[in-house]
Amino acid sequence: MKRTTVFDPWILYTRWRSVKIIMDLINQIILIEMEDIIMSDKACNCDCAKERAAQFAELAPTLEQYAKVPGSLITILQKTQEIYGYLSVDAINYISEVTGIKPAKIYGVATFYAQFRLQPIGKNLIMLCKGTACHVNGADMIEEAICEHLNIQDGETTEDGVFTLNNVACLGCCSLAPVMMVKSVEGDETYGNLTKDSVKKVLDEIRERA
Repeated sequence: MKRTTVFDPWILYTRWRSVKIIMDLINQIILIEMEDIIMSDKACNCDCAKERAAQFAELAPTLEQYAKVPGSLITILQKTQEIYGYLSVDAINYISEVTGIKPAKIYGVATFYAQFRLQPIGKNLIMLCKGTACHVNGADMIEEAICEHLNIQDGETTEDGVFTLNNVACLGCCSLAPVMMVKSVEGDETYGNLTKDSVKKVLDEIRERA
C-alpha cells in the first residue's frame, strides 16, 4: 500500500516561524557587532577623518550628488562597490558620516541585496551568465566546470586571489550562449559558446597572465 504524506499547515507554519525568529536573532547580533566595530572606528581624531576623506576621494562626487537625496542609498552603495570592488567597514562608516544614515541600516541594506559584496574580490571577476538562453545551452554545466577547476563556488574567491565567481542574470550576449565576462583592471573580456574544456583553457590562460 502506497503511503501518503500529509502536511499539516500549522506544523509547517510553526516551523517556519521558528526558523524566522532564529534568523532574525542572528541578523540582530550581526548588526549589533557591526555597529560596535563601526562606532569604535568613529572614535578617532580629526586627522583620522581627513585621512578617511582622502581615502574615499573618488567617492566624493557621488556623495555630493546623492548624500542628501532620500532613497539614494542603493545608488551610493552601487557606486562605492564599482570604485572599490566591495563595501568595506571603512566605506560603510564614511557613507554613514556623510549621509547621516545609521551604519546598521547601511549594513542591513548591503546584506539584503545579493548584488553587494562585503569582501574583496579577486583580480579577475568571472561573471557567468545564467539567463534563459545560457541556461538552456548549458550554463549550469559551465558553472560546474569552473567550480571544479578553481575549487570555488558562486560568490567565492580563489585562495590566490586571482578569480572570483559571480553568477549574473544576463549579460545581453544571448547569441553567444553560454557566455561569461571576465572583468579586471585591464578591461572586460567576453567569452562565448563555452564548453567545459574551453572554459578551463580560458581560465588557465588568464591565470598565466596574472
